[in-house]
Amino acid sequence: MGNVAEQLAELTGYKDRDVMDVTMVVAMRDMLAPLSVSIYRAVGSPEDRRWMTRARLKGDDAVASADSLSTPLNELPALDEFPARLACLQKHEVRESGSDEGDSTCYFPLLSEHDGDGVLEIISQTRLSQAEQRTVSAIVKVYHNFQGLLDYSERDTLTGLLNRKTFDGSFLKLLAGEGALASTAIEGDRRHETAPAHWLGVIDIDHFKRVNDNFGHLIGDEVLLLLSRLMRASFRYHDRLYRFGGEEFVVLLRADGVTHAAAAFERLRQQCQQYAFPQVGQVTLSIGFTAIRPGDTPAGAFDRADKAVYHAKHNGRNQVHGFEQLVTDGHLQEEGDKESDVELF
Repeated sequence: MGNVAEQLAELTGYKDRDVMDVTMVVAMRDMLAPLSVSIYRAVGSPEDRRWMTRARLKGDDAVASADSLSTPLNELPALDEFPARLACLQKHEVRESGSDEGDSTCYFPLLSEHDGDGVLEIISQTRLSQAEQRTVSAIVKVYHNFQGLLDYSERDTLTGLLNRKTFDGSFLKLLAGEGALASTAIEGDRRHETAPAHWLGVIDIDHFKRVNDNFGHLIGDEVLLLLSRLMRASFRYHDRLYRFGGEEFVVLLRADGVTHAAAAFERLRQQCQQYAFPQVGQVTLSIGFTAIRPGDTPAGAFDRADKAVYHAKHNGRNQVHGFEQLVTDGHLQEEGDKESDVELF
């Protein structure tokens, strides 16, 4: 096997989870020279869990491959289509399949509190020895512990959602990804369809100060925690959820048009309105959203969505509004329009 210390140093040298998964399969390939090594995550709702390939590398591959985050859930394989892999996931233990005469597959559980549990799958011509399995298991523990450190620095301690300081990087990475998709479409890549649109939503709890004043901050924290769970249940596996602080939340959403984006935010608003929060009762949300535009900035997109929230707050609360529609209806103005007015007069 290769130098384990070098592989561990490489594995813990990145703070990007996608890069970590790729680094993990590269390390396993270099150490074990298997036929292939892959990382799969279980994604989707509890009623419809699917396997998403996070990184896959065959013995002669130059770069790792992965499923796109925009892949529709129903196009991913169901968990029960791979029973040995599923058993590893459910039992949280190393599993093997295959025979001494043919290819052998070894599965290692990858546990994650926030990103969904997964499986490291190593296919080799012969069974991994006990020593090799112990080494891989030790590296998996380092991988898990390092992800825990990332969670500590990147996630809100109360809700477990991503925190504000991770937002700009995710936003810019999303824009870069959309640019790459657009360029491949121009070059005639098989993904010739238009790259999916992304949206930024700002979510604000109505009258949250009253909750804290009337019931205390512990109950207020419980409302925040329960709302974060409603958000996880309402949005899809590839949407990014953030708590910006206080009662303000942000969502980076992928949707194929304004109608679908509005429906996603409206679904959350309705679920929150219908939920019976312990001691508090009904809690409502004011939500504003905007399309993420080519060349956008995190601050610019957030400002547009926040203006839509402000409009909802001052027009009855418990509403969802899109910034672009408010501009079309004459309720808001684009910043560019205001600047041109100043220049003109």
